Amino acid sequence: MMLLEILIFVASFPIGYLLAYMTKEELASGRKWFKLIIPLAFIIGLLFIFFKQYYITLTCAFIIILTSISLIKSFDKKWTRKR
Repeated sequence: MMLLEILIFVASFPIGYLLAYMTKEELASGRKWFKLIIPLAFIIGLLFIFFKQYYITLTCAFIIILTSISLIKSFDKKWTRKR
């Protein structure tokens, strides 16, 4: 079962880039929400480690990676330019 969890976790990187690519217009306006979601998911993930609910922790890590990619790409002018 651990292999499936690792594969889903690794898949968060290409999914993050795909999601950022598909939502180019909303990246700049969503920065404040990205900055809120990342620490919130980190805190929730840490909290559930202590309760040994690792699937929630991995879900939070998945959310952190997706949101971090979107936040980083929101500052890239070539990525967010209007077409």
